Amino acid sequence: MHKVTVNGKIFLAEDGALLSDVLMKSGGGVSHICGGKGKCKKCLVAVDGNAVLSCQYRIHSDISVSFCSEDEIISETGAVETAEKAENLCLALDIGTTTLALALVSHDTKSIVKTVTRANPQRVSGADVMSRIEYCRKNGVYGLQKPLIDTINYMIVELSADKTLEIYVSGNVTMLHIFLGIDCSSIGVAPYTPVFLEGRTVSGNSLGLNVSEVTTLPSIHSFTGADIVAGMSFVGFPKKGRYNLLVDLGTNAEIVLFNEDSALCTSAAAGPCFEGANISCGMSATGGAVYSYKNGICHTVGNLPARGICGTGLVDIVAGLLKNGTVDETGFMECESFPITDGVEITQADIREYQLAKSAVYSAIVTLVRQKGIAFDDIETMYISGGFSAKISVENAVATGLLPTELKDKCVAVNNSSLLGTVKYACEKSDLSQFIRNATYLDLSASTDFSELFIENMVF
Repeated sequence: MHKVTVNGKIFLAEDGALLSDVLMKSGGGVSHICGGKGKCKKCLVAVDGNAVLSCQYRIHSDISVSFCSEDEIISETGAVETAEKAENLCLALDIGTTTLALALVSHDTKSIVKTVTRANPQRVSGADVMSRIEYCRKNGVYGLQKPLIDTINYMIVELSADKTLEIYVSGNVTMLHIFLGIDCSSIGVAPYTPVFLEGRTVSGNSLGLNVSEVTTLPSIHSFTGADIVAGMSFVGFPKKGRYNLLVDLGTNAEIVLFNEDSALCTSAAAGPCFEGANISCGMSATGGAVYSYKNGICHTVGNLPARGICGTGLVDIVAGLLKNGTVDETGFMECESFPITDGVEITQADIREYQLAKSAVYSAIVTLVRQKGIAFDDIETMYISGGFSAKISVENAVATGLLPTELKDKCVAVNNSSLLGTVKYACEKSDLSQFIRNATYLDLSASTDFSELFIENMVF
């Protein structure tokens, strides 16, 4: 056994153990966005002063590990906070794959008193849902559940919330399984069957959560969770004979086309690109992230020196390079990399990653519209949700082929529709079954339409 010193604490590791596994157990602040494949380079730490990738480093002696703590992700919930004192309170929580958002809610005024957000601590095991499922398959659910519960408890303290409050929770199906301590491995293999989809109510004590009672919202399908149901509830139904389109651009793009009579939903594997994964200078929306780019001028989160590029910045940069001819319609750049600002660049490989992601989202939207047998004119509003939506330039999203031109003037950003819909449910206890009973899931991998569209829409 070898001693591994992390932040002054000593942990024991067997000879040949992966450093990333030890850091996971210690609560060390590194992210393994690529799921430990050694590709994203986001888990760099110093071992006895030498930089190593923790997911690739095997322990063969006593070592000392140091790392920079990650900045908090800047997440705009879209919530209007009253900050007023109230008596009759509850909590509403959205468990995003990347970000957690918790609101203190007044039953009396049906409004949000205060919100707090934090990075989902499970990011250390990978950026996307499939990497979390794989972790649970290999190690069990507890290693992801405990840091999640600990972080939520810390957020509850931040809100000065009483332990007697109830909490209402939304999130994708995998996140809800992990939250409740239920094995989610079956979601990762065909036929992708979850243990549950219905809403559940348990005691806070049973989860180690400092609340009295926990109620999770219901889901539609393994890949269309309570976050989408909450979002549909928040934006509501369109006028009779029309449709609303909800596009949740998180770590995974979940999309639903719906009205009072039916809902057709799907999921497109695109999000990690927008969260900074697989992008050479990619990062989450933390201090120093380029979130806007126009005419060669960068704007960064916190107005700090640029450290990397987050999702909205990536959209702007690609649009700018297309406009000035640096990137052609096929996605080709003559240079292997293009400098954005000091120390930050975008590469040919980054452009290709964006093409894959934008084509997946665009093609999924068009596939749903075709499957329904309707036209873009039949869509009343396209709601763009997720932390990605707060700063997105719809014009640039359309210019790069992420969103359909026909819906450009119908776009409405709703920030965190999952949290806002959960708040609405907590206040009104509305019937969510109306959004579920006539909902069907379209598997894009089995869709000929999607396959053809995906290839066609790779070009800009």
